Amino acid sequence: MSGHSKWATIHRKKGLIDQQRGKVFQKLAKEIMVAAKGGSPDPAQNAALRLAVDKAKAQNMPKDNIQKAIEKATGGTDGANYETIRYEGYGHGGVAFMVDCLTDNRNRTASQVRSTFTKAGGNLGTDGSVSYMFERRGSIVIPAEYDEDTMMMTALDAGAEDFEKVEDTYVISTDQATFTTVRDALEAADVKEFLECELTYVPTMEVELDDEGQEKVMKLVENLEDLDDVQDVYYNLKEN
Repeated sequence: MSGHSKWATIHRKKGLIDQQRGKVFQKLAKEIMVAAKGGSPDPAQNAALRLAVDKAKAQNMPKDNIQKAIEKATGGTDGANYETIRYEGYGHGGVAFMVDCLTDNRNRTASQVRSTFTKAGGNLGTDGSVSYMFERRGSIVIPAEYDEDTMMMTALDAGAEDFEKVEDTYVISTDQATFTTVRDALEAADVKEFLECELTYVPTMEVELDDEGQEKVMKLVENLEDLDDVQDVYYNLKEN
C-alpha cells in the first residue's frame, strides 16, 4: 500500500474485497491457519493469530469462517504446509515492490510472480534490493462516527504517532511497537468496527508518475493480488 493518498488506497482495497470477496476470504483463511498452526489457537495468547483475525474482521470476514479456519489448522485436517516467501522487484517507472506470499509450492509461486512482473515490463530483484525503502508500521482505520477529540486523545495517549480525519474515516498510524496498545485502547473506548487494522509496510521514499504510468503500476498491483499465493503487495508509488 502507498504511504500517502490514504483515501485512494482504502477505496481501492475495498473495491477489491467487494469484487473478489471469495478469493480474499480464502487468502485470509490461509493466513489464519498458518498463524494458528504456529502457536496457540487462542488469539489472546497468539500475537500472530490475533493480527490475522483482526485483519480478517476488518475486511468483514464472517466469524464462522474465521473459527473454521482456526479449527481446520488445529484439528489437523489441512495437510498443506505453507511457507512464507517475499519477492522484491521493480515495476514501471522504477516503482519498488515487495510481494508477500504463502505457498505450498515454491517453484509454482516463483514462476507466477516472475511472469506477472515480466508481462508488466518489470523485473524481480534480489533479497533486500527494495525492502530498505519500506518500514513496518501499524495502520488502523475506523469510521468517523465516533467523537473525533475522544478518538484522537485515546489513540495519541496510547502511543499513536499520527491521527488524521480522511473524509468519513479516522486514519491512525503507529510504529510497530505501539500498534497493539493503540488497537486495544480503541477497543476499550468502545470502537466496534475497524475498516483496517494491520501491521503493514509503508514506503519511506516514493515515486511520482503521470496518469499513464500510474495505470500501468496499478494494473501490475491488481494482477499480483489476483494470484492465489500472494497475500500482500506493497509498493512505493505516490498515488494521485
